[in-house]
This record gives sequence, C-alpha cells and structure tokens, in this order.
Amino acid sequence: MDLDLRDGGPSPGVGLRRRTRLAPQARQGRILDHAAAIILTEGLAAATMERLARDEGVSKGLVYAYFPTRDAVFAALLRREQADLRDRGMASALRADTFADLIRQTTRLYLEQTRDRGALIAALLADPSVARLMEEDNRAERERTIRYFVRATRREFDLPLPLAIAAVDSLMNLTGGAGRQVADGLMDVESATEMCVALIVGGLRELSARRRPLPMPAARLP
Repeated sequence: MDLDLRDGGPSPGVGLRRRTRLAPQARQGRILDHAAAIILTEGLAAATMERLARDEGVSKGLVYAYFPTRDAVFAALLRREQADLRDRGMASALRADTFADLIRQTTRLYLEQTRDRGALIAALLADPSVARLMEEDNRAERERTIRYFVRATRREFDLPLPLAIAAVDSLMNLTGGAGRQVADGLMDVESATEMCVALIVGGLRELSARRRPLPMPAARLP
C-alpha cells in the first residue's frame, strides 16, 4: 500500500493519509499519463516533478522513487509510445495475408500514431537530454524494424541481402516523410497509406524485375 509521506513528513498529531492501493506498474503508468497530458497542453517545461506529484496526489519523493529524474520520465514516456506501436504492428503483421497488406497495415498504424501522438513524440524528441537518452533505444528499434522488413522483402522479391537492406532503409525514410505530411495536415491517413503502399511495393517489384534475366524469345520452327 502506498503511504502519503509528504516532503518533511506529516504534521504533528495528524495521521498518515492512505491512498488507493496501486501496483507499481499502474502507478508508473498514471504518472506517465499525467506527464503526457501536461506536455500536450502546456509544454515540456510545465511537466515538473512537483506538478506530476500534485496531479497524481502523491509525494514528490514517491515520483522520484519511480523516476530518478524528469528526463527519465520523458524517456519512459517515449519508450511506452514505441512499445505500443511495436506491439500493435506485430499484431497487424500476423493478420496480413500478402506483402502489400503487411505494408498497408503497418504503415497505417504508424501514420495513425503520428496523427494522434505525433505532437507528444515531437515535443519529447526536441529536448536534447531526452534525445541523448533515447539515442541507443531509437537505433535498436530502427535496426529491429529493418531486420523484420528485410526478411519479408527477401521472401517476396528474392533480392540479395545488401540490396534489400538498402531498399528497406530508404523506404523507411519515405514512410517518415508521409508521416510528416499527415502530421502537418497535408494528407489524410488513408491517402498517405495507399501512396506508401504503391511506392514501396511498386519500387521493390521493379528492383526485383531488373535482376531477372530477360525471357528468351520462343524458337521459330523452320
């Protein structure tokens, strides 16, 4: 059970106020929810440890027990966003029947997250301290994504490994560009999704065709 030990301890003669029992993971999640709401409405500067404690109704010391610094709160918030997208993406991938459907479903999820949560993610990544904390995580996440799609691309189009890696890496930048179009309100999710599917599948199909030998003309009977 959480005990509300406010900074400096309880006043003389006043008993400790008991709060609702929450598992550590649930308490962490609620603190992150408060951080996200504050960032979206008031900006990063307003999301102080004192404010998070006040909004959650706990002591500042308890917030520090879960997150040693404010940057740690922001990094945990970014990791949660990434994990949510990864988990939903894998679930969509398992439902895909074709390569085009795989691209369509995972791209749509990414663009929906960009539309709905892009402002939060952009605000967090704009902080240099958070960006440094997340540098290794972001690199590992990108490498996992590239490996997954390289395997899918090679199965579908039989490209050599170096070419498949280069193609997937380049096409991820294309999807990122579509995300910026959606975030800026220049395209809706469905239009941007179908554009990405057409460019990705069409481009990979063209790469595969260029590697295949031209068919020999049928021999003419004398």
